[in-house]
Amino acid sequence: MPGIEKLPIEETLEDSPQTRSLLGVFEEDTAAISNYCSQLYQAMQRIYDAQNELSAATHLTSRLLKEYDKQRFPLGGDDEVMSSTLQQFAKVIDELSSCHAVLSTQLADAMMFPISQFKERDLKEILTLKEVFQISSDDHDVAINRYSRLSKRRDNDKARAEAVEDVYTARKKQHQTMMHYFCSLNTLQYKKKTALLEPLLGYMQAQISFFKLGSENLTQQWEDFLGTIGASVQNVRREMEEEVGQMQQTIQDMERSCDPLYAPCDPDPAHSPLCRNLTRKQGYLYIRNKTGLVSSSWERQYFFTQGGNLMQQGRGEVAGGLVMDLDNCSVMAVDSDDRRFCFQVTAFDGKRAVTLQAESRKDCEEWISTINNISRRIYLSENAEELAARVNQTALEAVTPSPSFQQRHESMRPSKGRSARASSISSVGSEPSPALSVLSLDALVAPETPIQFDIISPVTEESEGPQKTSAQTGGRRSNPFGESADAAEDGEDSILHQLFIVRFLGSMEVKTDSVDVISETMRQILAARAIHNIFRMTESHLLVTCDCLKLIDPQTQVTRLRFPLSSVLQCQPHQDNKRLFGFVLQTSRDPRSICYIFESNNDGEKISDSIGLAKQIAFHSEMDRQAVEKRKEEDKAKEKQQEELSKQRQIEKDLEEQSRLIAASSRSATTPSSADGHFLVLNSGQSENGEGAEGEEPKQESDA
Repeated sequence: MPGIEKLPIEETLEDSPQTRSLLGVFEEDTAAISNYCSQLYQAMQRIYDAQNELSAATHLTSRLLKEYDKQRFPLGGDDEVMSSTLQQFAKVIDELSSCHAVLSTQLADAMMFPISQFKERDLKEILTLKEVFQISSDDHDVAINRYSRLSKRRDNDKARAEAVEDVYTARKKQHQTMMHYFCSLNTLQYKKKTALLEPLLGYMQAQISFFKLGSENLTQQWEDFLGTIGASVQNVRREMEEEVGQMQQTIQDMERSCDPLYAPCDPDPAHSPLCRNLTRKQGYLYIRNKTGLVSSSWERQYFFTQGGNLMQQGRGEVAGGLVMDLDNCSVMAVDSDDRRFCFQVTAFDGKRAVTLQAESRKDCEEWISTINNISRRIYLSENAEELAARVNQTALEAVTPSPSFQQRHESMRPSKGRSARASSISSVGSEPSPALSVLSLDALVAPETPIQFDIISPVTEESEGPQKTSAQTGGRRSNPFGESADAAEDGEDSILHQLFIVRFLGSMEVKTDSVDVISETMRQILAARAIHNIFRMTESHLLVTCDCLKLIDPQTQVTRLRFPLSSVLQCQPHQDNKRLFGFVLQTSRDPRSICYIFESNNDGEKISDSIGLAKQIAFHSEMDRQAVEKRKEEDKAKEKQQEELSKQRQIEKDLEEQSRLIAASSRSATTPSSADGHFLVLNSGQSENGEGAEGEEPKQESDA
């Protein structure tokens, strides 16, 4: 006999849409078998009821056997041995239909009893199990919906315990019913062959016994054929018994092993530990669908990962539909007002996001870890799970300095024990550069400094000072976010204006401006996020101008942080992950160096180039401004020098005029007295000039 199709009992607990689809095929096959068996039973019943109608009934039986090939059995249509055997029986029955009489007692025992048992007992048992399975499946759906609607705000232990108990009972009942239902359907694949062959075999044996095996139509060849068919039926029965025993043992093992999995709460970590190395996962999740502006509904769907895609499939659907491309996506745990264990998956371009709910915290964390591994394209490697395990192990080891660093610097540190660092920073999957083999961890990162994973509102004492000053002068209204009017308008006249969507990962104090300090800071911050399960990131708009860098709230358009461009020491993207970038900041008022790490939408290198271009533009603008100021100072110096020269020339000119007048007066004093009238006039003129010169000389001296 060829291999017989079976329903997988091991997949009954998962209850996937594929299993339901296969179950539908078996149910369709059962309906076809029931229909065909009813027709065959009616035909044999006619043989049993009326001896006079034996020929017609036998002919109808022969015709039905010949039509077996035309039946559309989903699972048994390609059974050539069964088809040829029935064709042989049809031929024999057709030959004997005109000369055989039916003995009621023998036909009742050998022909009607097996098919009656199959029809009345086996088929009805399957129908009953089908109804019980449908009821248990509906009860399980009601229980799981009630458990999922438990309020997060009002934590009622009694209601939660009742919901958990209902889910446990309903899931256990559904699982057990489904396993027995599958077992009956698998057994039916064997019984349908024996149910068809045994009545025919009994009918032929009754006919041979009645005619003492001596009729002309029955030869030794047919006896051998019937013996072969009888042996085949016995073999099928033995296979069926063995298969039933194996399925019963599987059901018992599954009941023992799956008992802890019936409860929807988190299982014991010792029996079911959390696995972060998965690159494929499937299971039922709730997805939130918006039904209005502020209202939403939750729908339970079967989700699974296929390559780099997240798929969903409803019950009764043949294939799944695409939900989102997971390459370069971001996933984080979110808080919902009315649901627990929720997480959000955002596409790489940030334009689409879906919110999903898992049954337990363990399931939620495994989904987040799996999507993170797929986002890093680990599934494309040959040994995906080994690579994911190595990446996670690297993240765990990144929070502790290497033994060589620790032994090297413990001798240099004081004997007094130092407290462990609050967090450490690591870029998962990236290896340190050769320079890091020389520099120690403390040479790059300030010791005992914490990591800041969120942006703090910039309301400080420094921002309150200008507000108080402006309030005293009565000029403008103060900004509650600490922004001044100059800070809000400092980028309007800038040459460069570029806006990027970024997500803040963290910041911490560093001790050096080495090239490797940004890579080391990225490595430690990402490792700290992975170890402490910090998936939430603050999304902002980064505005790059020639004067400063601004982090703007995308909803309120309020500046969260403002970094003067002159205080940015360096900016660098990640070598492998182009979404990550960071910069080191040091202000004149604060000598500490702070390294800020951000994640973008594959724009890390572009943002670093934009900041570098802004610094170049600012540098050239500063050089031009200094050159203009220098030219102005030189022009002022030249004007002052010209003014001093003109004053000096005027003084020299006045002195020459005084000297000339003095010389003229001395000559007039030595002339002869014969010209008295003229002398008096000259004398009076000279005296006047002398007085004028004497009065003018102090004036010129005072001007000088």
